[in-house]
Amino acid sequence: MKQSIPSNITVEWLNNNLATNMISHLGIEYTGCGSDYVSGKMPVDQRTMQPMNILHGGASVVLAETLGSVASNLCIDTDNYFAAGQSINANHIKSAHGGYVHGIAKAIHIGRTSHIWEIKISNEANELVCISRLTVSILDKK
Repeated sequence: MKQSIPSNITVEWLNNNLATNMISHLGIEYTGCGSDYVSGKMPVDQRTMQPMNILHGGASVVLAETLGSVASNLCIDTDNYFAAGQSINANHIKSAHGGYVHGIAKAIHIGRTSHIWEIKISNEANELVCISRLTVSILDKK
């Protein structure tokens, strides 16, 4: 089993292969990846705002789970295993009114059967908007 994100994974590969479904619907784009992180951005627009014209907390959670789940799947042997979100929490710190929010998922624990990721989401002024923790189960495909 791999313990880190492979060095041959690029932002271009992430955006070409993993930006589908809800990810593309919300305009999420991957912006970076390394051995222990995946980062991305999401627009704060009509797709991601709540009726008070601020970023919807659920959209922040979608960004957080997207980044952490993708990172987990990149760390495992996907021929034999798959990663599935088990638990996520989010603390909403500050509102965002437009532009983009930027998230980065960093590994806290990469184990054989579970991964834990901390995801920080910031606005364009680099102010913390949301902090989230995602626990991912690593399950056998058999």
